[in-house]
Amino acid sequence: MKLLMSLALPFEEPILIFTLVLLVILVVPIFLKRFNIPGIVGLIVAGVILGPNGFHILERDASIVLFGTVGLLYIMFQAGLEIDMIDFKRYKVRSIVFGTLTFLIPSIVGTLVFLYLHDYNIKPAILLASMFAPHTLLAYPIISRLGLSKNEAVTITIGGTLITDTAVLFVLAIIINSTQGDTNIGFWVWMVIKMILFVAVVLWLFPKIAQWMFKQLESEKGAQYIFVLTVIFFAAFLSELAGMEAIIGAFLAGLALNPLIPHTSPLMNRVDFVGNNIFVPFFLISTGMLVDLKVLFTDTNAMLIAATIVVLSPLTKYAAAFITQKLFKFSVLQRNLMFGLSSAHAAATLAVVLAGYEIGLIGESALNGAVVLILSSSMVSSLSTEKVGKKLAIMESRRKPDISQKPDRILVPIGNPVTIERLIDLSVMLKNPQHKEPIYPLAVVIDNEHAEEEIFKKNKMLQEAITHASATDNDVQLVSKIDVNVSSGILRAIKELMITEVVLGWNAKITTKDRIFGSVLDKLLENTDEMILVCKLIQPLNTTGRIMVIVPTNAELERGYMRWIRSVKLLSTQLGAPIIFRARRRTLNKLKKAVNSTKPTVEATYQEYTSLNEFANMKSELKKDDMVVVISARKKTVSYNSNMDYVPRVLSRNYKDNSFIVVYPEQYSEYQTVPVKQTSMAHEETDSEAI
Repeated sequence: MKLLMSLALPFEEPILIFTLVLLVILVVPIFLKRFNIPGIVGLIVAGVILGPNGFHILERDASIVLFGTVGLLYIMFQAGLEIDMIDFKRYKVRSIVFGTLTFLIPSIVGTLVFLYLHDYNIKPAILLASMFAPHTLLAYPIISRLGLSKNEAVTITIGGTLITDTAVLFVLAIIINSTQGDTNIGFWVWMVIKMILFVAVVLWLFPKIAQWMFKQLESEKGAQYIFVLTVIFFAAFLSELAGMEAIIGAFLAGLALNPLIPHTSPLMNRVDFVGNNIFVPFFLISTGMLVDLKVLFTDTNAMLIAATIVVLSPLTKYAAAFITQKLFKFSVLQRNLMFGLSSAHAAATLAVVLAGYEIGLIGESALNGAVVLILSSSMVSSLSTEKVGKKLAIMESRRKPDISQKPDRILVPIGNPVTIERLIDLSVMLKNPQHKEPIYPLAVVIDNEHAEEEIFKKNKMLQEAITHASATDNDVQLVSKIDVNVSSGILRAIKELMITEVVLGWNAKITTKDRIFGSVLDKLLENTDEMILVCKLIQPLNTTGRIMVIVPTNAELERGYMRWIRSVKLLSTQLGAPIIFRARRRTLNKLKKAVNSTKPTVEATYQEYTSLNEFANMKSELKKDDMVVVISARKKTVSYNSNMDYVPRVLSRNYKDNSFIVVYPEQYSEYQTVPVKQTSMAHEETDSEAI
């Protein structure tokens, strides 16, 4: 009897409800993928079918509403978290222009249409028009898969998303406050003060608290995620206290934590995984439950509103992309790519409509029309972006490849279990995200009577490395070698696995001048030409403030010049930390050109310095969270200087509280001569004091 009651419609048994929802989240996207239909469409339709206005299998009760609200806040948080702030700053003028156009054109056209053709009052007309302006980057995974994430058109569209979504959300806050409260001068002054205080707390205070918390919780990965959730919902709560919608708080929380959560970190993987697979699908299903298809097909007004929205939205978005293309002389493919990315409506559009619906400013007809817009725009965006993206990817693939972009095969010799996680994290950040090569943690066991016992211990230690790396969603291939000594084992692994970079931990126990980094490093430098990075990581990587890079004279003549530049830039991008390059004037001039002409885009400044003494006394200029990167060189190479032998001593004595990395760039083989033209240039500027 109890079983029959639990199967009565609508379902009331919590376990059965949750099981059904999870089954929908699992099956629907997989099924629709065969027809190239976005999963978001299927989940909304599933909500329509299952909800009270469909077959009434599920009730839109408090639990569904709660998970749906969490999903909405999560979407807005992810939008703020994934914006590339460095690229936005570089293309800020173009992003602001596109963001302004893609906000104003839909808003103005939509307001006039709803005001004069549908006889709405000014506030609901503005609110309905606001649905057209914001866009959700639903097609971004397609762009990422095609390797177009760094295309200028994509960067500008993402920057425009920041502008238009923020503008729409603040318009929403003003309309809701003016509808629910008194609209005298005192009200507006107090509202502005609350907004300023709220924004200051979230964007200034929250990052400082988060940086401190991440240091305290470095080994507590689960606690870090719980802290992030706490920040999201506390920011949403403060937003409501300030008289704005909760989604504004969640969006600003994403911007606040943006520099502190690297995109390749285990924490980012957890944020994406839980949100995209649990909370966001719940939100989409919950939204579908609000739709009443009977009203949509029987209410003439609802049909007219839906038709108006479906027609006007893509036209106004295309107009914004067209004008931007003409202003900045983009190609037709780039214009169409901008349109495809910016034509999908989901998160902010739903937020606007739901907020207006809940306070009675707009009716059920407009709500149904908005859902139709989400369904149609999701299809248009996905199909358009896929078609244009493939053509653009083919064009870009025909360009001459950059040698610095060859696949990274990074070897991480593990000696100290304490340093495993930070070395793995650093290696993941240094790896080119466009290539799927695994990270290779290596354990070398000395060939003696204790070898079998040591292999067991080393393999157990390596399991910690693979567990940690798997949390970043990166492949790891464990490697064990038995050899006469550690350096021989590492060298054999480099040859067998065709390694391009070796990431070593610094041996703090060896403090003499000649062996400060240990004899293993000396043998590696003598017997391999690949790039080697020797690391001492004091602070958690995601709390790094700035990266100070010391570059030697003639560094541009080394074979691995572009490769180490790319590695430093990738590290800067992942950490959200600006770079300060310090070198001689001629080297700085060449460095600027190399940095500005290659991807990814970084925030960089350039400072001239003259001698090793200046480097030794640079400690006073650094903060505790700054990282020092010294570009060194092997002996007999064109950028080598005898003063480089003192760099390890300077680092160990003067920079005890700072993380540092010493980079030995990839070099020409001992039997391969440096080009004559470069050799002659190597002596244009020499200085016994220059690094």
